[in-house]
Amino acid sequence: MAGSRIDDRGRGAWPVFLVFLRLGLTSFGGPVAHLGYFHDEFVTRRRWLTARGYADLVALCQFLPGPASSQVGMAVGMARAGYRGALAAWAGFTLPSALLLVLFALGISHHGDAVAPGALHGLKVVAVAVVAQAVWGMARNLCTGASRVTIMAIAACAALLIPSAWGQVAIIAAAGVAGLLLFEPSAGEPHEPLPIAIGRRAGLFWLGLFFALLAGLPVLAQLLPGRSVAMADAFYRAGSLVFGGGHVVLPLLQAQVVPPGWIDNETFLAGYGAAQAVPGPLFTFAAFLGASMRGEPSGWTGGALCLLAIFVPSFLLVAGALPFWERLRHSLRTQAALAGINASVVGLLLAALYQPVWTSAIFAPQDFALALAALVALMFWRLPPWLAVIAGGAAGWLLEVAG
Repeated sequence: MAGSRIDDRGRGAWPVFLVFLRLGLTSFGGPVAHLGYFHDEFVTRRRWLTARGYADLVALCQFLPGPASSQVGMAVGMARAGYRGALAAWAGFTLPSALLLVLFALGISHHGDAVAPGALHGLKVVAVAVVAQAVWGMARNLCTGASRVTIMAIAACAALLIPSAWGQVAIIAAAGVAGLLLFEPSAGEPHEPLPIAIGRRAGLFWLGLFFALLAGLPVLAQLLPGRSVAMADAFYRAGSLVFGGGHVVLPLLQAQVVPPGWIDNETFLAGYGAAQAVPGPLFTFAAFLGASMRGEPSGWTGGALCLLAIFVPSFLLVAGALPFWERLRHSLRTQAALAGINASVVGLLLAALYQPVWTSAIFAPQDFALALAALVALMFWRLPPWLAVIAGGAAGWLLEVAG
């Protein structure tokens, strides 16, 4: 049976990079779709992992904060070629969309008149449909039953009332406690050992470095002049504290970069819309933000800084957690807490759908009509997100010309 044993041929960082580069150029559809592409590539076709081993990696990365699909990619690369394989997997999967978004940011900043305001507004309107689709899809899978729906609703209301990064952390923690109290998952089948050899001492080192940076960067940002450390702190914190990845990072990043005046809200949402049109992980939106910054660093330097800062926590957490996941993943208490956390993630995404996505894009009946058309195209006509975004930009431009 495909995926029943591991194929050891062709190990090394370079083959890992090439495979993930192809995935980075073609993987549209968001993190859930990415995990499907990974399963087909690494379990069915190449047999780099067994089906059980792959499922274990997915479970771990859904538990950790950060972009789940990117973290699974790092873990697959680590299983294939150690730490170099993890870096190769990240580079191949991430760089195509990051480069495209930096180029888009430079086009806006240096050739703003070449991009029609109507087209940029169309990108923001389509972002409403994309986030709405994500809310609906996640709610169907993660909010089954009255208890989970209630946790989702409470989390959404709390996120709107406490619009801060630490507010989100508190919401997720409270949802985990609620999961422990409300849910009683049944025992599952025993899992196969994960094909990754990382000692507990190495795991403790990576976890210690993760927490040291999380605590130390804010202090350095206060002590050192210039904005580089402050930017690294803001994006490192975003990559460290977001559960659910992808769309859920939107309100946290918006709170980090818009109020200080680093980026205006119009540019922020235009870039978020453009991020839907490129393959690969949505966290590469950080490269757009870094390249669009007012002042220095910006451009290619700012894009590289923010991109690395938001993904470093993922590498540290994956490398640090793997040695301890073998025992933890058998715990029924962990499964119960995750049920509550997952429901709260949907609530956070629902809150993000309203603020800032809806409130910054839907101003007139034609905006609502365009968002509705995009939602129908995505959910019922199965239009690829990148095509819906391009069509939305074109429609926004046409509405501007007609008006």
